[in-house]
Amino acid sequence: MKNWKFFMMSTMIGSALVLGACGNEETEGNGNDEETEKLSGSVSGDGSSTVAPITEALVEEYSAVQPDVKVTAGVSGTGGGFEKFIAGETDFSNASRPIKEEEAAKLDEAGIDYTELEIAYDGLSIVVNKDNDWAKDLTVEDLKKLWVEDGTTKKWSDINPEWPDEEVVFYSPGTDSGTFDYFNEIILEDEDIVKATTLSEDDNVLVQGVKGDKNAIGFFGYAYYLANKDSMNIVTIDGVEPTNETIESGDYTPLSRPLFVYVKNESVKENEAVYDFMKFSLENAGEMAEAVGYVSLPEEKYKEDLDALEGLK
Repeated sequence: MKNWKFFMMSTMIGSALVLGACGNEETEGNGNDEETEKLSGSVSGDGSSTVAPITEALVEEYSAVQPDVKVTAGVSGTGGGFEKFIAGETDFSNASRPIKEEEAAKLDEAGIDYTELEIAYDGLSIVVNKDNDWAKDLTVEDLKKLWVEDGTTKKWSDINPEWPDEEVVFYSPGTDSGTFDYFNEIILEDEDIVKATTLSEDDNVLVQGVKGDKNAIGFFGYAYYLANKDSMNIVTIDGVEPTNETIESGDYTPLSRPLFVYVKNESVKENEAVYDFMKFSLENAGEMAEAVGYVSLPEEKYKEDLDALEGLK
């Protein structure tokens, strides 16, 4: 496998991923050396920008195994991805949160059966500007006090009177993002986010925003922090820093979360390329997740999902 760590961070978000390079005659990275049946066709997906780095690495590797299969994966956010999934436009949908009841109901109305697959763990990371040498640790309650709209001008000194009496500048994933949904559920508890927050589905916009303002604070997936850790500071939450170990163990609570791919059952049954790509993804998701800065699942979980995928055939 190639070393994919941080390869895609500066170029991928905000555009569709379309990869189809020349390959070889042997299977690469799928756990065996058997000759692979060559396929052709197309596979389409969309969804979470948080999951997208894993998908991009998988698509690139898969193109070496099946060069005649064109895999596209847009990054319109978890909610936007589900909209396309519901409309029947995609074979799979990446998500950084579980599917909502209303989304599942719309899929049922549309007659679309699907299967949920977990592919990695993420630790939603709270970051501040590199010159911020005061906000090194925050509690969950501090986060709520900062981020919930209450009609006041938020200042760092509101959290600690020894901190600067300067207005906080907020950056957040957009409302179509599963990362926003997760933060909303865990931190905001469905209250309104600060009105002055800059919202963007493009995590690179958030990265640049935090880098550019001493008083900025933002949040996004762990991989995006790792890709930019030399130019921003991570904030520990209740004394715990997000790392591979604390995310996997659950010690980084409540901001640890699983990442998902939802696949259309009919596509798996009727399109061999969809089945083959999803199988390849599950067989290699752990390694690719680690390579781009996330945390792999236990092997038994990948096996469970592979069994579920096989059961759709």
